[in-house]
Amino acid sequence: MPVGSERELRVLVVANQKGGVGKTTTAINLGTALAAVGERVLLIDSDPQGNASTGLGIPHAQRKHTLYDVLMGEKTVLEAVVKTSVPGLHIAPSDPDLSGIEMELAQQPRRSFKLKDALDLVRQAGSYSYVLIDCPPSLNLLTVNAMAAADAVLVPLQCEFFALEGLSQLMRTIEMVRASLNPKLEIQGIVLTMFDRRNGLSAQVGDDVRSHFGETVYQTVIPRNVRVSEAPSFGKPALVYDLKCAGSQAYLRLAREVVLRERARRKVPA
Repeated sequence: MPVGSERELRVLVVANQKGGVGKTTTAINLGTALAAVGERVLLIDSDPQGNASTGLGIPHAQRKHTLYDVLMGEKTVLEAVVKTSVPGLHIAPSDPDLSGIEMELAQQPRRSFKLKDALDLVRQAGSYSYVLIDCPPSLNLLTVNAMAAADAVLVPLQCEFFALEGLSQLMRTIEMVRASLNPKLEIQGIVLTMFDRRNGLSAQVGDDVRSHFGETVYQTVIPRNVRVSEAPSFGKPALVYDLKCAGSQAYLRLAREVVLRERARRKVPA
């Protein structure tokens, strides 16, 4: 099925201002899982650390053009795209220059809409069915640009003591973006990550999150998994590194939930 003919492009931002909650791991492996079920996926690495690019095996020598060039208006997103080893998954890579983008764009018009404007061309091209944006662990201009460009937010939430406090801050940010920049921004879902069944705190946090946010929380829970943690050091998604491990199987289930939610939104039969 040609992507441009029947599939609308959906832009999902993977965001949480807390570090170490599994944002990049989720972006990489959800993108891989979506590609595995036939979606055409573009991952945008919006973190100056470039971990998503590294985790997909894109060395710095292959990052001829990056998101920095796109936001500065020097290249289009499609000119920055690099193919990954996963069929159907491409990436617009990052580099450390992104860390100074806030100052460089300070006086420019539409500075909060640079990514949205860039993605308008991607929508017109019809080459992808999903764009996933991996955000930095802070609520800076890069995250604001991502939310201004996105259709919905996917929130990875680590099962730890301060999870709900951090989530409340993120929800306030989403409401601020809705009010001032992107009134159509939705919450696609909240995914519990690094879940340890041996730890009673994980179960308690999971119960608390579900009691507050109900069906917004995905049924799929991403377990704490050694193989998932090892995969980035080999430049591979966990699904390529070890498809059968518990973490990989969880991300496949998460991808199915994401697709089913999108079909329900469009009222397409499962």
